[in-house]
Amino acid sequence: MLTKEIALKLFEAFSIERWNDLVRPFELNEMDKSAEKMVLAYIIGKYEENRGGEVDWDWIIHASLFDLLRKIALCDIKSPVQRMIRSKYPSEYKKLNEWVIGQYEGLLENTGLIEAFRDYLFNEKSDNFLSKRILRCAHKYSAMREFEMISVVNEPFRVNHIQQALLKDIEVYLDLRGLQLLIAKQKPYQFLMIIEQLRFQTRWNQTPRIPKTSVLGHSLYVALLTFFISKGVPSMHPKRLYNNFFSALFHDLPEAVTRDIISPVKQATEGLPSIVKEIEEDVLQSDLVPLMEDFYVDELLYFTSDEFSNRIAIDSRLKKIQKLSFEEINTLHNKADTTAIDGELVRLADHAAAFIEADRSIKFGISSEQLKEGRDNIRNLYPAGKIQSAFPIGDFYAQFL
Repeated sequence: MLTKEIALKLFEAFSIERWNDLVRPFELNEMDKSAEKMVLAYIIGKYEENRGGEVDWDWIIHASLFDLLRKIALCDIKSPVQRMIRSKYPSEYKKLNEWVIGQYEGLLENTGLIEAFRDYLFNEKSDNFLSKRILRCAHKYSAMREFEMISVVNEPFRVNHIQQALLKDIEVYLDLRGLQLLIAKQKPYQFLMIIEQLRFQTRWNQTPRIPKTSVLGHSLYVALLTFFISKGVPSMHPKRLYNNFFSALFHDLPEAVTRDIISPVKQATEGLPSIVKEIEEDVLQSDLVPLMEDFYVDELLYFTSDEFSNRIAIDSRLKKIQKLSFEEINTLHNKADTTAIDGELVRLADHAAAFIEADRSIKFGISSEQLKEGRDNIRNLYPAGKIQSAFPIGDFYAQFL
C-alpha cells in the first residue's frame, strides 16, 4: 500500500547526487540513474528471452526497488568503499545491511516487503541467476553511460582509473546479447540514446523548483508509486504487476522526441489534447519503432498506447484493445497469461508524482503560482474518502494536509 512516508522516502533519490567528486556538465542523481538502469534491464532482458532464457521479471522489479532503497540509506558511502567493506570486512558488511533493513522496518512492515528485502540482501544463493546478471549488467552499463558523458569534461588523470574499473566490471556480462549490441552501438544503443533525452528534459520547466526532476526520473518514480499501489491490491498476479510497472516506466516515452508539454498548455484548447496524442503516436512510429526489435516492439507500444486506461489486448499482436473496469480486470484477468494493465493506477501514480514534485519544492521554500496551482488542482481531484480502483486515494492526499 502506498503511503506518504514511502512516497517521500523514494523521492529522496532525486536529491542524491552522483559523481560529485568530478566535473559534471549536467546534474546527475540517483533516480535518473536507476530509471536508465530499468530501461536497460527491460531491453537486455528481452534479448535474453528471445534467446530462450527465462527471465524472472517479478524478481527484477523487486530487486530494483531494494537496490534503490539501499542506495537511499547508504548514499553517503561511495560504491567503491562499499565494495571494499564487503570484500575485506564481510561481517561488518552484514551488519551494515542489517542496519539498512532497520531503516525500513517501520516503513515497509505493512507491505509484506520487508522479508523479501532481507532475503535479497542476505541470500547470495538465489535461483534467479540470469535475472541477477541482467539487472547487474544494466546497473554497470548505466554507470558506464554516465561516465562516458562526464569523462569528456574531466582531465584524464581524474578518470582513467574509473574507466578501467568500469570496463573490468562490464566484461563479465559480454555474453549477454543486449550488451553486445549496446557496446557495438547497434539498435538498442540508438534506442537508448533517444530515451536518454528524457534525462535532460526538466519537468515544470517554467518555474524554479527543488529538487529538479527529469522526465526520465519522473517515469521511474511513477513506476515505483504504481508498484506500491498495485501491491495494495490483494493477490495481484506478478504478470499484471509487471504490466503495470513497465507501462508506468514507459508512459512518457513519446516525450523523448516531442519533449514535455505541460498540462496547462496541452489543455489550452478543447481539441489540443487529442491532437498532441495523435502527434505523439505518429512520432513514436516514425522515430522510435524502427529502433525497436520485433520481439518487444508490440509490447512496448501496447504499454504506451492509451496509457491511463484499464485495458486488455484481445489479439496476439497487442493492437486491439478492450477497455475494462478495475473490477473486471481483478476478477477475470488476474492470471499468468494476462495482458491486463491497470491504467487508472498508473494515472493515480502520475498525479501523485506531480503533486509531490510541487509540494516538496513549496515545503523546501521554493514556490510559485504555477506550483501552488498545480498542487492544489491535483489534490482537488481526490477529496477525502475518495476510493479509485480499490485504492483510498483521498486518504493518501489527506496525509499531506
